[in-house]
Amino acid sequence: MSVAPTEIERPETVESQSPAAVPEPDVPWVTIVHNDPVNLMSYVTYVFQAYFGYPREKARKLMMDVHTKGRAIVSSGTREEMERDVQAMHGYGLWATLAQDR
Repeated sequence: MSVAPTEIERPETVESQSPAAVPEPDVPWVTIVHNDPVNLMSYVTYVFQAYFGYPREKARKLMMDVHTKGRAIVSSGTREEMERDVQAMHGYGLWATLAQDR
């Protein structure tokens, strides 16, 4: 006895109703350095110059943002790059986090 294959009904989903799904672009990530009561402003400036290669004026401006605003975005890129930068800032003794740049 042979059994004829039966057709399975599938409920329609949003994906099946829309044309080809368009992937969202990869949103860049940022490294944020936060103010802390421990590190000297001159040291933070030095870290920004030494690690990121920023000119003295840019490093000083970012340091002043950290000092006066409580934080500054110091780099942006892929998540992996920002994870590396955050780890480097921790290695220098700075408080840093990463976030998606929206």
